[in-house]
Amino acid sequence: MSEITTFAALLAARQRAAGTVTFTIPEDWQQGRTTFGGLIASTAVQAMRDVAGGAWDADVRLRALQTSFIGPVDKGPVDVAVQVLREGRNVRQVQALVQQAGQTAAVLLGVFGAARESEVAPLAPAQPEVAKTADAAMKLPFLRGIAPNFTQHFDARWGEGELPYSGRESWLSRIHLQLRSEAVDPELLTVLMADLPPTPVLSRFTRPVPASSVSWELELRPVAEARQGPDAWWRVDTEVIAAAGGYVNQVTKLWTPDGELASIGYQVVAVFG
Repeated sequence: MSEITTFAALLAARQRAAGTVTFTIPEDWQQGRTTFGGLIASTAVQAMRDVAGGAWDADVRLRALQTSFIGPVDKGPVDVAVQVLREGRNVRQVQALVQQAGQTAAVLLGVFGAARESEVAPLAPAQPEVAKTADAAMKLPFLRGIAPNFTQHFDARWGEGELPYSGRESWLSRIHLQLRSEAVDPELLTVLMADLPPTPVLSRFTRPVPASSVSWELELRPVAEARQGPDAWWRVDTEVIAAAGGYVNQVTKLWTPDGELASIGYQVVAVFG
């Protein structure tokens, strides 16, 4: 594997100014003609915390993130302009504009909330069983020129569902996942990995077919601590719930290595095939 810029290193190299944070996107985080959407979103969340989160208590966590991908993000410098739209007693709403070369490439709205006392009893869903464990599942190699560049930052193993471009019908996937990086904040890691799985409908094709997210709504269940490292396998489950006219509606759930639900995502994906 050629030298790559880890997620932790990319975050550490950011530059901060009044209301704006600048990140430098290397080629190894590209996805076709744009940058991996999970990286765009997670850097925007980091910028929100850099600009607007200085006075927040530690228990103010990201509860929801709405993302509209407007245009491609190329390698090189990317500016994230942050504005606090409203700050109440428990909830803060923060907007981030991802801009490059004077053009807006993405708009994100982050909802941060502090934990509150409630009479509602906690409800934690159980992680469903999977056909193959991480040890039993096939490790997918990074094939330069075939797989998107950003996938070299992850170890992804299909635990259930069909592989993209295998010519087999599948409406779901369950993927064991690790990030190849130094440890990072679990909140940022959740946003990054929740966008990794390709839409399961790509399994129907026998040739590469472009697909891209149009919009993405992510709901987070904050995890204070989550294991990271070579023995810590996260899992991301994706299920298509509707498809028509070249658009796919799907739901994705991300689970921590201990089986705790970290996020639920709703996505509209355009498939060009």
